Amino acid sequence: MSAKQENRFQFSSSQKQLVTALEATMSDFSYTKHAHEEYSLGVTLKGRQDFFCQNAFHKSPAGGVLLFNPEDVHDGHSGVSESLEYVMLYIHPNELKPLFQALGYGKEATLRVDRPLLNDPVLRHQILAMHQLVSESNHSTIEFESGLFHIAHSLVRKAGKLNHDFHTPLSKKDSLLTRAKDFIIDHIDQDISIDDVAQAAAMSKYHFIRLFHRQFGITPHQYVLNCRINAARKYLETGLPSSHVAQLSGFADNSHLNRHFKRTFGMTPKQYQLQLCS
Repeated sequence: MSAKQENRFQFSSSQKQLVTALEATMSDFSYTKHAHEEYSLGVTLKGRQDFFCQNAFHKSPAGGVLLFNPEDVHDGHSGVSESLEYVMLYIHPNELKPLFQALGYGKEATLRVDRPLLNDPVLRHQILAMHQLVSESNHSTIEFESGLFHIAHSLVRKAGKLNHDFHTPLSKKDSLLTRAKDFIIDHIDQDISIDDVAQAAAMSKYHFIRLFHRQFGITPHQYVLNCRINAARKYLETGLPSSHVAQLSGFADNSHLNRHFKRTFGMTPKQYQLQLCS
């Protein structure tokens, strides 16, 4: 088969099978009309994807975000002479419904977004970041949960159902949330989940997420990552090798630490350590 006629489909899934990811290249292949039981979220990387969905035809250029609700009938093919490259995520509604509820959408009906083609840089970044997490093994449980939470937030936002009281201040839950923060710090070297932290605060998982964000202006997932970065920084300043620092501060491995540390400080842990310890 020539390069021009290449059709390649690579699936991968998360450790707990919560999310399935697809990386695809296709030129002379066309999807027949079909529907998924999951939310299907994608990003066109190269070329143009032409498809029919929600009683209309659409053309997704590079950077376009595709969003199919559960049971949305759609098809798809390359709309230009060059090969089409894109990624997709398939997330079952049962995984997102509790997150929707935590964000203020408490209805039993399936949340729907009535635009299958979007130009949304935030959601685009979230889909690509989650695709990378699913495709790689070096991520923490809480990092994966964070990716799902942010995608859920974007879906509720795009559906126009976001509860704008989400950021209102709290009054009486401070001690429970402080207990949760203490638990995070005490277990920073472990692969903790939001379930673990919520239990320490004696709250249900999604009620805890909502209250924590109201109180501190940051999700528990972001707080855990911030604590891990701060712990790594302190360990690096003692001269410990970065591989040991990654383990002590709760990162999956050295490359996992490098990725997040550089995003925060603009340099690798080794570069940071050399500047301070030389």
